[in-house]
Amino acid sequence: MRVLLVEDESPLATALRRTLEAEGFSVVVADDGIDGEWQTREQDFDVVVLDVMLPGLSGYDVCRRMRVRGDRTPVLFLTAKNGEFDEADALDIGGDDFMSKPFSTVVLSARLRALTRRAATNDGPPLAVGPLRLDPALQRAWCGERELHLTARELALLTYLVHRAEHVVGKQEILDHVWDQAFDGGPNVVEVYVGRLRRKLGPTPGITISTVRGLGYRLSGRRT
Repeated sequence: MRVLLVEDESPLATALRRTLEAEGFSVVVADDGIDGEWQTREQDFDVVVLDVMLPGLSGYDVCRRMRVRGDRTPVLFLTAKNGEFDEADALDIGGDDFMSKPFSTVVLSARLRALTRRAATNDGPPLAVGPLRLDPALQRAWCGERELHLTARELALLTYLVHRAEHVVGKQEILDHVWDQAFDGGPNVVEVYVGRLRRKLGPTPGITISTVRGLGYRLSGRRT
């Protein structure tokens, strides 16, 4: 799950990033509202964590602009305030959840997972490309009638390829969306994981992950 964390308190942002990455999230950090709003326009995230009081643009303004342009990414607000009117404001402008500082990082991680599960469920039926089916809410995948037994990283990679089906996606794009900022390995790790997916998919008619030389990979499917 890819998280945008918009927090101007550097020590808190660093601590939250480390905690969330330890929980398996991929985290991008912005330290003001202007950069945070730009990130929501330029990149795809599964959930956005917004501090309310930010330089440049407030968290409320960032969320409001997201909703105006049709961005439905779940938003969780963090605030130093604690009151029912602040929570009501956060929800009324399009926020999905609200936590007051100080807060438990364990509870924050759990709430983020709940928001992404809810969003996946609300997005409709499981994803499908040819004989390949994924259920993001259940974190399960099938190829035909056969369930695929995937690691969390393999499932994340396959999900991203399915979202981008029939498009060529480069190694760096995959690293940006499937791995986190702390990953310091080379792009060849993508080749390793694509190879694993190919072996687990097997020679199933109707689904292929092809290599486009010099550009990346394309997942293609057809009805069989």
